[in-house]
Amino acid sequence: MTSTSFPDPRETRGSAEREADLMERLSRQVTHALQHSPAYQAAYAHLSIGPDGVASRAALAGLPVIRKHELLALQQQARQARPVSDDPRLRVFGGFATQGWGAAMPRAFASPGPIYEPDSLAADHWRMARAMHAAGFRQGELVHNSFSYHLVPAGAMMESGARALGCTVFPGGTGQTEQQLQAMLDLRPSAYVGTPSFLRILLEKAEDNATALPWLRTALVSGEACPPSLQAWFAERGIAAYQCYASADLGLIAYETSARQGLVVDEDVLVEIVRPGTGEPVPEGEVGEVVVTNFNADHPLLRFGTGDLSAVLPGPCPSGRSNTRLKGWMGRADQTTKVRGMFIHPGQVAEVARRLPGQPRVRLVVRGERADDQLVLQIAHPGPLNEELAAQCLQCVRDVTKLRADIEPVPPGQWANDGKVIVDERSYQ
Repeated sequence: MTSTSFPDPRETRGSAEREADLMERLSRQVTHALQHSPAYQAAYAHLSIGPDGVASRAALAGLPVIRKHELLALQQQARQARPVSDDPRLRVFGGFATQGWGAAMPRAFASPGPIYEPDSLAADHWRMARAMHAAGFRQGELVHNSFSYHLVPAGAMMESGARALGCTVFPGGTGQTEQQLQAMLDLRPSAYVGTPSFLRILLEKAEDNATALPWLRTALVSGEACPPSLQAWFAERGIAAYQCYASADLGLIAYETSARQGLVVDEDVLVEIVRPGTGEPVPEGEVGEVVVTNFNADHPLLRFGTGDLSAVLPGPCPSGRSNTRLKGWMGRADQTTKVRGMFIHPGQVAEVARRLPGQPRVRLVVRGERADDQLVLQIAHPGPLNEELAAQCLQCVRDVTKLRADIEPVPPGQWANDGKVIVDERSYQ
């Protein structure tokens, strides 16, 4: 990469060119997964996928969403099967990885669960260099990396991106605040990667010791929220802190730019926003679950449900980058809760909507106090429901959830755009 404003010309290409490229890569990735991934061979066995694979967003929406808890379950099932497979692609990675132990997989990692993830020989396997460049990292700089190098891939993710930019990396890892601060005082890094909370701890420790880090000018933070107030706190100390949205399974998904208006989607993933509990894409601007398809041949993930809520921002980024922008993290899509001893989950709410005429927007609201749960089905409707539709709503809720509910129409203009399909308003005091 160079030090120009846009090291990759794809960042400013037209939407039609980008979409055509994504669809071509999508078709190849689906075909590759069907040929080399036992997990997708099983998941898509009931589908009729032609020789051209899947080459449109409408066709993509017809594929099932595989969520993180399902990936964990498939990995666990493979290790509990009898007989247990000797092939690590099956036994360890649940049939998703296309490479086994050896030179093609230099490392394997474990995220909480545990969910195991394979590394790759590909340079900048997790594609973090793009986010770092947008944050101001440049060739020839020293980067202090305070993400973990132990078990999880976070440290390796950031190191590979920094090295792809031509930076030197100090592997600080987590904890040991005093030792890390001493290393920063000795080595004088110009850039930091890690959580924003640990960066604040380091800076506060430096201030307590009557020292400063004036050479530290930029940071790429992730793993937790970095609100504008904290970004302003860093800026007061001469550090421009930028956020990125990434996961151990997928690598970089989206990243912040100098415009500070949302997160620009990475050029090497395909992102959808779907209604929680379903695989149905929502209209632009509506909050839903982030679903990502990657183009990693070694670990293909097609329609991978992150469980995170976000929404698409209209228009291009003022920085000049033309890809889709996300608002950022807006909560979790898994809104499962227990009502009168019974679990209800987003998929059930989606099923209620499917059974109603016109498939209206609906949500379940739980009210009351302890041991006095009251379930309410809210439905987007301009006025009172007629008796027939009200009765149909009540019956649908009872058929799907096995619970009784009241009905509450909400004018569409007053419907909260927060992605929630289950709202718990109970008092627990």
